[in-house]
Amino acid sequence: MVEAIRNVTKMLTGSYSLVILINNELFVVRDPSGIKPLSMGNLDGLTIVASETVAFDVVGAKYVRDVEPGEILHINEEIKSYTLPEDEKPRRAHCMFEYVYFARPDSILDGRSVYNVRLNIGKALAQEFPADADVVMPVPDSAITAAIGYSRESGLGYGEGLIKNRYVGRTFIMPTQTERETSVRLKMNPIKSELEGKSIVLVDDSIVRGTTSRSLVKVLREAGAREIHLRVGCPPIISPCYYGIAMATKKELIASDKEVEEIRKILGVDSLAYLSIESLLDCIGIKNGNLCVGCLTGEYPTPLPNNIAKYEANRC
Repeated sequence: MVEAIRNVTKMLTGSYSLVILINNELFVVRDPSGIKPLSMGNLDGLTIVASETVAFDVVGAKYVRDVEPGEILHINEEIKSYTLPEDEKPRRAHCMFEYVYFARPDSILDGRSVYNVRLNIGKALAQEFPADADVVMPVPDSAITAAIGYSRESGLGYGEGLIKNRYVGRTFIMPTQTERETSVRLKMNPIKSELEGKSIVLVDDSIVRGTTSRSLVKVLREAGAREIHLRVGCPPIISPCYYGIAMATKKELIASDKEVEEIRKILGVDSLAYLSIESLLDCIGIKNGNLCVGCLTGEYPTPLPNNIAKYEANRC
């Protein structure tokens, strides 16, 4: 089985994590670039694996370690580890968007606390792009930690201006523009008493299409916010993700063909600033050579399929 899995991995390109159960034997595989996270835990002698370490916390298991990129685990009465030959291993390319948005803040990815990374992002935003404002507010929930970091570094107070409806899913992956715009109103409700007459620093984790940001700004203005200074913890997303994140086609990405000032006008904010790629790399603590930043640069860690144009056309 191990040899068969090795042969299959030679034929696969991209991101994947596999858990294969054959009779009483478990085989665990992480893609050679380690694009997506995969971790191993232990619960009273029972070996378990999960994409995020918070799964271990829920069941009372202990986090043991990350499954290494290109590693094959054979789990039975004992654990045996196999790896691809060194000459067959591509460079590591952990997904930066897991740290910025997708992973839960209480997870550990490749030995790094997601919470600490997001605190660092907020602090770096405050250092690079300070604002003369009354209060720092997050776009809940994924930007809360970065907003706390911005508040601590800037000395501005932290507050809540938006309350999230827990029963509405992620808006940027909804299939149509109409659904996305309607869901934003359902998803976020303003606290007018916290917003009226205030100049706010609004911290968000990322801007994809701009639909959510533009609608939120309108909601905040209607609730009485005097000034809105938007600070974004992810650099401009200019290219789609082909490794499992439904992030839209290039022409739908607001930053793919627009400068920051033009985006600012479209969103209707008083100022707009994105964290730089260099600062993001410092905040994560992984060098660019070992991170996938394809959606930020258009340069991907693996070859793309020849029919990628047809693929994008079908997604529109």
